[in-house]
Amino acid sequence: MHGFSATGYWESRLVFERALAAIYCIAFLVARNQFRALLGSRGILPIPDFVARVPFERAPSIFHWRYSDAGFETVSIAGMLASAAVLVGVVDRAPLWTAMLVWLALWALYLSIVNVGQTWYGFGWETLLLETGFLAIFLGPAHSAPPTIGLWLIRWLLFRVEFGAGLIKIRGDRCWRDFTCLRYHHETQPMPNALSWYFHHLPDRLHKVEVIANHGAQLVLPWLLFTPQPVAGAAALAIIVTQLWLVGSGNFSWLNFITITLAVSAVGDGLLHRAIPITPLHTASPAGWFEIVVFALLALIALKSWRPARNLASRRQLMNASFDPWHLVNTYGAFGSITRVRHEIVLEGTRDAELTATATWTAYEFKGKPGDPMRRPPQIAPYHLRLDWMMWFAALSPRVPPWLTGFVAKLLTGDRDARRLLRTDPFADAPPRFVRARLYRYAFTTPAERRQTGAWWTRTLVGEYLDPVGLPRAAGSSEGDLRPGPE
Repeated sequence: MHGFSATGYWESRLVFERALAAIYCIAFLVARNQFRALLGSRGILPIPDFVARVPFERAPSIFHWRYSDAGFETVSIAGMLASAAVLVGVVDRAPLWTAMLVWLALWALYLSIVNVGQTWYGFGWETLLLETGFLAIFLGPAHSAPPTIGLWLIRWLLFRVEFGAGLIKIRGDRCWRDFTCLRYHHETQPMPNALSWYFHHLPDRLHKVEVIANHGAQLVLPWLLFTPQPVAGAAALAIIVTQLWLVGSGNFSWLNFITITLAVSAVGDGLLHRAIPITPLHTASPAGWFEIVVFALLALIALKSWRPARNLASRRQLMNASFDPWHLVNTYGAFGSITRVRHEIVLEGTRDAELTATATWTAYEFKGKPGDPMRRPPQIAPYHLRLDWMMWFAALSPRVPPWLTGFVAKLLTGDRDARRLLRTDPFADAPPRFVRARLYRYAFTTPAERRQTGAWWTRTLVGEYLDPVGLPRAAGSSEGDLRPGPE
């Protein structure tokens, strides 16, 4: 890359933008499908309550001006439509300034959702999507030559994503240094997928190879992104391969997919064209005003990068943190520590009026997280099941989080939106009288156990996580009315 416009990256920029548009579309779809139960006016953590206590400057969002469930759905659908317009190439036929406005709208709309999303949007891939989406504003459409500065800033982001994740591991759990973390990770990760059982049962020497390869991908390859081609492109391809390995072994929402998208921008047309042969369009030199805007972007990112760069060098490195409410330049990382034992919360309900030893309890089944030991872990990613993920975090906590008691209250009232977050609701015709939560220890079956029983998991009861609770049989009962079940 040389000069203001980059040569040899037209196809890389095109694939990057299309892939990012697809991820945006999924993110807005997830928001649209789940917001009513989680964040809606009658949700578990209502947005109106949040914006009433948190000012705009701490959480910039269009919902500070006005919130309604219909308005949130409109924002989500608008985001999906704008993403689709980029994905099918409509925006590439628009003038440069129009394309920039579309990307700006995508970023602003999703920022508005993330900043009021509270617990449900506290994941690193939310800020990663926002930072990537902000940089995409300044890359230009297909008929404009890609700016060198914009592509270098994307490499700086990819460097922080990978190198930050590598450092958090080396500084964290000892198992990353003795190469044993992958003995546990495939089994204890938040959301195992259809192949996780097989990855878990790989020979121990291959688990060590996995850890070594991970260290190479996250601690060595990121530095090569700043070298000339074809070395930088080869490093980006190697990062893509390691991310595809992670896609195959677990469900991490769109984290791996957006990392792959970032890496594609560094591959270069020479290597990328062999896999995706696309004939480049004739590109025009950008207008002078665009050059000024891109240089201003460089100055902004350089200024904002000081704290994330200092964080990388710190022994007290933060993981997945934003340093401003606009999420412009962030710090990343994942799995600094690995859990050795998997605990799962199983929610159960009963229609029995009296809680006796003979009461009949029936379990709710979630869409993604482990429940029925006979059910094979499903492939979910790049879709994101926010409730299922938070159930994993809840199982690690000795205290019942308020959002979980809120969800239990929704089940007790038969809330339709809350029930839609579940795979199966055994009380679809009428709500249960009481709901309880039990904590189990889950482990993958051995190959012999699986051949014999067909089960994917074994589980052992640890104890009660939430004692049976019910609602008074009065109209208007709410979460605050939850009462313990009778002894």
